[in-house]
Amino acid sequence: MKRIGMLTSGGDCQALNAAMRGVVKGLHNNIEELEIYGFEDGYKGLIYGKYRLLTSADFSGILTRGGTILGSSRQPFKLMRVPDENGLDKVEAMKSTYKKLKLDCLVILGGNGTQKTANLLREEGLNVIHLPKTIDNDIYGTDVTFGFQSAINIATEAIDCIHTTAASHNRVFIVEVMGHKVGWLTLYAGVAGGADIILLPEIPYDLDKVIAAIAKRNHDGKGFTILAVAEGAISKEDSQLSKKEYKQKRAKSKYPSVSYEIADRISEKLGSEVRVAVPGHTQRGGSPCPYDRVLCTRLGSAAAKAIIDEDYGYMIAMINGNTKRVPLVDVAGKLKMVDPKSQMIKEAKRTGICFGD
Repeated sequence: MKRIGMLTSGGDCQALNAAMRGVVKGLHNNIEELEIYGFEDGYKGLIYGKYRLLTSADFSGILTRGGTILGSSRQPFKLMRVPDENGLDKVEAMKSTYKKLKLDCLVILGGNGTQKTANLLREEGLNVIHLPKTIDNDIYGTDVTFGFQSAINIATEAIDCIHTTAASHNRVFIVEVMGHKVGWLTLYAGVAGGADIILLPEIPYDLDKVIAAIAKRNHDGKGFTILAVAEGAISKEDSQLSKKEYKQKRAKSKYPSVSYEIADRISEKLGSEVRVAVPGHTQRGGSPCPYDRVLCTRLGSAAAKAIIDEDYGYMIAMINGNTKRVPLVDVAGKLKMVDPKSQMIKEAKRTGICFGD
C-alpha cells in the first residue's frame, strides 16, 4: 500500500489540476494499492489536519479545469517556524499529520515560497516531491513552470485587444502585467503582443528614454504606443534605494502601482493621453492552454515515477525538453531572473523594442 499526500500552495494558476491528475494517473496505472490524501488550502491543511481521502473519480475530467480542487492559501516561509496565534508549532504539526496518515510521500505543487517549505520538510525527514508551479516562471532549476504559458496567452490577448483601441484613438496605453520580482511574463507577453516598450524589474528604466521612444514613434507617424509594464518595474533612481527605503516610498505614493505613476509622468512630459489597463488576476484564471496540459501530464508522470522508485527530495523539472529530478537542496530559495544581456533581450532590442535603458 502506498499512501500519498498532495497539496497546492501559494497563488493559483490554470494548470494545478492537470498536474495533480498527471501524478495520480501515473500512480494508479502502476500501483495496485494506493491511497491519495488531499490537503485543503495548501500547507494550512497539513498544519491543521484538514484533508480528505481522494479517489480516481476526483481526478477525472479536470485536465481542462483551472484553479485547484484542493484549494490554496499563502503561508509565508519566513513564518513557518513562528508559532500560530494559539502557540502551535507549525512544523511539528505538519510532521505529525504526515506521520498520523503514515504517508510514503508528500507531493507539493507551488512556487518559490512553497518550494522553500518543501525543502524544510525534507530537512525534517519527510519524503517530498515538488512540482514547479507559477505564472512568473521564476523557479530556478527548470526551464519552464506550469501556468506560465497559459498566463502568457491571457496577457498577450490583453495587449492584442488594447492595440485596436490604442490605434483608433492615437493613445499611449500601458498594460500592467503580473510580476513583482521577475519579468518573464511581461517579456514574453510584450514581445508576443507587439508592445513598443517593455519595462522589467531586472532592467531599471530611465523615464527620459521611455519618453524619447514614444516621441520617436509620434515623429514617425505612429500615433499610438503600447507599453507592457511589469508590476515590479523600477526606475533607475529608485533602484538605488534600499529595499526598506523603496517600500516606504511606495507606501507613501499616491499611485496604486508604478504603471499609473509612469502614465502620469508621460502625460506631463508629452501632453499625451495615457491610459492604463490592468488584466490582474485574469492572468491566473481560465483553462490551462494545451502546452500546459502536456507539460503537466509529463511532470506529473515523472513525479509518479520518482515515487514508484522511492526516490524523494526532488523537484521535477523540465530541462531541454526532458523531465529531470533536481535536488531540492540545490534550488530552494533561488530565483530565476531575466538576464538583461540575454539573447532574447538583444533580439527584442534589434526589432526596435525599448526597455527603458
